[in-house]
Amino acid sequence: MGEIFVTRRIFPEAIATLEDAGHEVAINDTSTILSKAELIERARGSDGLICLLNDEIGAELLDVCSDLRVVSNVAVGYDNIDVDAATERNVAVTNTPGVLTETTADLTFALLMSAARRLPEADVYSRQDRYDGWELMQPHMGVDVYNKTLGIWGMGRIGRAVARRAHNGFDMDVIYNSQNRKLDIEAELDAEFVPFDELLERSEFLSVHTPLTDETAGTFTTETLAQMRDDAVLINAARGPIVDEDDLADALEAGELLGAAIDTFEDEPRVNPRLAEIHEFVTLAPHIGSASRETRLQMAQMAADNMIAGLGDSVPPNIVNEEVL
Repeated sequence: MGEIFVTRRIFPEAIATLEDAGHEVAINDTSTILSKAELIERARGSDGLICLLNDEIGAELLDVCSDLRVVSNVAVGYDNIDVDAATERNVAVTNTPGVLTETTADLTFALLMSAARRLPEADVYSRQDRYDGWELMQPHMGVDVYNKTLGIWGMGRIGRAVARRAHNGFDMDVIYNSQNRKLDIEAELDAEFVPFDELLERSEFLSVHTPLTDETAGTFTTETLAQMRDDAVLINAARGPIVDEDDLADALEAGELLGAAIDTFEDEPRVNPRLAEIHEFVTLAPHIGSASRETRLQMAQMAADNMIAGLGDSVPPNIVNEEVL
């Protein structure tokens, strides 16, 4: 059995799972993100750490919290954790893949539709009681989604789920670029693998689903955005730093890009004020890709299961750094 620190409020069902397994659990039972110093102090002496994607778990914390054996991230991505440093210190790192695929794909397509049909603007317009009757040249006219070309960068689990929604539900032509070709998805959805430059040039909607790495960070800048169609919409439900938000704002303001739908920001939780001021064809959401109650509960339970296995000297179901075994 061991002592576990949970960095933020999570579902009580997950806490009960940990306690039922005999573990002692301490929790920062608020929505406040702990500073690095506070996190280190609260986690000191713990055998396990359950953290969220905006908790920075680096070498300094791992050195001070030398009793740690498992870091269980309640997220698919784990760019907030220095995995190499954890591996060097024989600390297992786990994540929560798979469970949020369909939920995040739903949200991605909702973002796409929202920006295309200008729903945020129309909502505000209606709430302000400015609607005074149907007219042909109505404000907030958007663009069609069906029969358009959807480009997907990163054909992993979520990218595939988005592609199926686009092809099967909206008769969209799917093109994609990924580290490896996905022949099964090409056959299933008549999807076309294209070079990255061609993806930029042909996509009417371009949805980002690649992980954040040193190679993908800052991919969408003035140069790459200029290669896109001026009637294209960029959707980012992956990681914020993949897109340079000031360059995106420049492109939108100059009419070099039609719109954008953003669920993850470059400097979270800060929302780029320039993007916030652009209303036409722009939808902004506060990182809610997996935010359905069912999915978030499953994520918390999965993180608890990973922790119990790791502290029980079993192989965690979703270990990231198998080298520690």
